Amino acid sequence: MLPEIHESVFLAKGCCVIGDVKIGAHSSVWFNTVIRGDVCPITIGEKTSVQDNSTLHVTHDTGPLKIGSNVTIGHAATLHACTVEDNVLVGMSATLLDDCVVEPWSIVAAGSLVKQGFRVPSGMLVAGVPAKVIRPITDAERKTIAESPENYVRYVAHYREGGYEGR
Repeated sequence: MLPEIHESVFLAKGCCVIGDVKIGAHSSVWFNTVIRGDVCPITIGEKTSVQDNSTLHVTHDTGPLKIGSNVTIGHAATLHACTVEDNVLVGMSATLLDDCVVEPWSIVAAGSLVKQGFRVPSGMLVAGVPAKVIRPITDAERKTIAESPENYVRYVAHYREGGYEGR
């Protein structure tokens, strides 16, 4: 199966997207990221950025990986057969394991490990290894979640205007 990637999606040089993968409009996949929908589907909504060196994967017995719209996935994050709903920030080097769910307007702090089956409640910050609910997000953090997708749309425009060879 070949990926279905909206024509507006930016694919940076060196990224790899294979299998049953759907990526929505104005999303971006950055340098050296691997998205492997080889045995189960991976869906990514609109205006979602998957940043450098991240890995999105599934296995035949774990089920799909679903990422909503307006999601920012930080550099070197690993997401495996989980669900990330709309308007979420996943910090750099965070790991999300099978069947965990991150509800809207939440933050997974950099370096955190979200265990299998764990649910991150809407509007909360989780952090740690393993990740635990720390507190509700602040107004400033909510603003960051809301602004980050638009920032990455602008980064893509900047790259394209500069003649960068990405898709």
